Amino acid sequence: MLKYQIIPVTPYQQNCTLLWCDKTNHAALIDPGGDVPILLDAIKKNQLDLKQIWLTHGHLDHIGGTEEIASSSDIPIIGPHHDDFFWLDILAQQCEMFNFPAVKNFTPDKWLNEGDTLTLGEEQFEILHTPGHTPGHIVIVHHASKTLWVGDVLFKQSIGRTDFPRGNHGDLIASIKNKLFALPDDYQFVPGHGPCGTLGDEERNNPFLQ
Repeated sequence: MLKYQIIPVTPYQQNCTLLWCDKTNHAALIDPGGDVPILLDAIKKNQLDLKQIWLTHGHLDHIGGTEEIASSSDIPIIGPHHDDFFWLDILAQQCEMFNFPAVKNFTPDKWLNEGDTLTLGEEQFEILHTPGHTPGHIVIVHHASKTLWVGDVLFKQSIGRTDFPRGNHGDLIASIKNKLFALPDDYQFVPGHGPCGTLGDEERNNPFLQ
């Protein structure tokens, strides 16, 4: 069975997720934006074997702790889609933009595309390419638990910003309506910030999607 813990990090209170397969204790971090000691402590307390880091997109508040954790733990960085390479290539400028401490540049060990799958222990995940907030944004879907990690595409009663470089409002709406809302209404989503929700509730009641 898949288990997970949402750990808000950085002054932006970004939802980093520590998730693991309870049969193998193999774990992954989704979007480790910072506060590395807090994340490593959670891994230790749960007695987990960290195997991978998964990134939904290239904004600093979601990737700021990635290189430090990957290097110290000798694990691969997976995702996002290659179209977000330009964000990773300007990490120094992002640190200045968001007033974050400087972090080292890195290149993921693997980029993700629509329809790719990820494996964690005995659990399987599907990848959706969901441009709009950023051009290379991806969403991670775990069908067995009906859970999605949506980064900054969708929020409870809101949607992601599209005013950053290469953001596109039309693409964002299409990603939500054509890919996320194609899934069953009872699927729960974990956003990059704020509380979780269900796809059906957002489809019916999100004021930005009516």
